[in-house]
Amino acid sequence: MRNTSRTARVAVLVAASTLVLAACGDDGGGEGGGGGAGAAAPSAACTKFLAAPAAEMGTKITPPSGVSKTDGKLTIGSLLPQTGNLAFLGPPEFAGLDLAIADINAAGGALGQPVAYIEGDSGDAQQDVANPTVDRLIAGGVDAIIGAASSGVTFNVIDKITSAGVISYSPANTSPKFTTYADKGLYFRTAPSDVLQGRVLGESIVADGKQNVAILALQDPYGEGLAINVGKAVCKGGSSVPIDTVFYDPAASNFDAQVGQIAAAKPDAVVLIGFEESAKVIQAMVAQKVGPREVPLYLVDGNLGNALGKDLPPGLLQGTQGSLPGAEATSAFRDQLKKIDPALTDYSYSGETYDAAVTTALGALIAKSDAGEKIAAVLADVTRGGQKCKTYAECKKLIDSGTTDIDYDGVSGPIEFSDVGDPTEATIGIYSYGPDNKLVEKVEFVPGSLKE
Repeated sequence: MRNTSRTARVAVLVAASTLVLAACGDDGGGEGGGGGAGAAAPSAACTKFLAAPAAEMGTKITPPSGVSKTDGKLTIGSLLPQTGNLAFLGPPEFAGLDLAIADINAAGGALGQPVAYIEGDSGDAQQDVANPTVDRLIAGGVDAIIGAASSGVTFNVIDKITSAGVISYSPANTSPKFTTYADKGLYFRTAPSDVLQGRVLGESIVADGKQNVAILALQDPYGEGLAINVGKAVCKGGSSVPIDTVFYDPAASNFDAQVGQIAAAKPDAVVLIGFEESAKVIQAMVAQKVGPREVPLYLVDGNLGNALGKDLPPGLLQGTQGSLPGAEATSAFRDQLKKIDPALTDYSYSGETYDAAVTTALGALIAKSDAGEKIAAVLADVTRGGQKCKTYAECKKLIDSGTTDIDYDGVSGPIEFSDVGDPTEATIGIYSYGPDNKLVEKVEFVPGSLKE
């Protein structure tokens, strides 16, 4: 879940014919990637990681007919974090959505009238904010809800949303569990599964020569899924995970016990998978001499960004690296977002949020309906196999002229949905911090894709 000023290295996915979406799964060799007669046996933790089942592509479920009501007006709701431990992600996501609604309506709206928008707060998985927000949005007649950012929050409300015939469309959910979730064909996401982020980060760690990698993660669907896939990639690459992943409660006031377990493993690298609480966890790591100055630290999209360094000593994060799904926000797009919110400093998932709204409106045009299940039935095709177009106005012009087979490539890059609403093309970036605890502005793109 994060993008910001982009950095040191960017890796991308390789073709799925190579990965088969199992990404980091064992190929049957059993040696944890070392190979050869002299390879060391995998650690007990690696044995568990490599035995974990491969990710599945899921089975397309036809959306139910006649569940949602239609009034001829496309209404989009948001379920994005204004409060809670992911509130730092809210500003760029809200700005991306506000900009998308403005661009859609400037191009003539959808179904002959402006698209309506109802804003809503998701809170986090430890609060009961999302459920009343969803109730209000559904009562307000929304046809699609963009959000939540947190996988844990979405799991708390997805059944309520889809049972109402409303599209649940996240710009930032990365839990692999959504790929096979029984969502009635109404769930989509513009962020790639953590099968992909985990693989790229794990391979980067191995490429850095780390041999004894400890994983510390928050206990929720996001933390659990990403930990598994980072661990599989590290073990597959021949390095070791010395202990089972240490999980913590993100709402805890003290993380000393969990950090102590990590310190006892004497790792040569630590992966910290968390959200806003990560600054406190890092402070506990410093106190037990496994902080970034003693042991190289690797972060993930949930905690990677300039906000993390504000509560830490100057220079503490220098050299720390982390992974982030999503294409870089171009300078032109950032300028547009700054007009919406002049205070923006991070651009995490802004493009993914923007594209979620645009593809929803394009789906309504093609379906000639604002009903959630009818839009969902054509939404994947909006992103693949047709005539290329890169803006809502351009795509709408094609549709208005009778071309309904379009392929929208947006500000977040090629989306290319699978039949179950997962993007099959995505960029995973590996970024690093400079001496000011801010992400370094340096990018290298390696093109690639993940397809069935």
